[in-house]
Amino acid sequence: MSKKHEKKYQGYSIEDFDSYDCLKLSKRFYLVLIFILRGYIVWLMSVTNMRDRTSIISWIYPETSLFYLSLFSGAIGLFVLLIISLRRPEAATWIQLSWKHCRTILTSALLFDLLTHAIGYFYWQLLSLELVIMQTIISIALISLCYTSERFKINIEEFPQKVPEK
Repeated sequence: MSKKHEKKYQGYSIEDFDSYDCLKLSKRFYLVLIFILRGYIVWLMSVTNMRDRTSIISWIYPETSLFYLSLFSGAIGLFVLLIISLRRPEAATWIQLSWKHCRTILTSALLFDLLTHAIGYFYWQLLSLELVIMQTIISIALISLCYTSERFKINIEEFPQKVPEK
């Protein structure tokens, strides 16, 4: 193992690696994904509420159009979730290529989500300016997490390979 390679993994223990000797996905990765998929998470919460299926949605998204915009912008997050679930040795070439561009895809999803909320504010007046500003701050923070996290960078560089049996 080269010095550069050793230094890259220096702060990690055995528990930080999965069964394919890849570094487990960063918690920041999941944080970004949860934010992008928040519309689907709210939808799942409402579906599991047997008493009133729409109360959770209407509480978090007072305007129904906002909920649909969130689902629309979260579709990119569903694609990333698909890539994560198919990320294994001997995966199809499109999965491997998509994985290498996952950080860009997540950034695009965050920017698209911000754009849909900005359109919701400026075009349809569905949101308050404070919510759009908060959305902008959160999106910028999450994008910076994508590009400043060393673990996130390692996750994108690695792709599972078959580990020889011992």
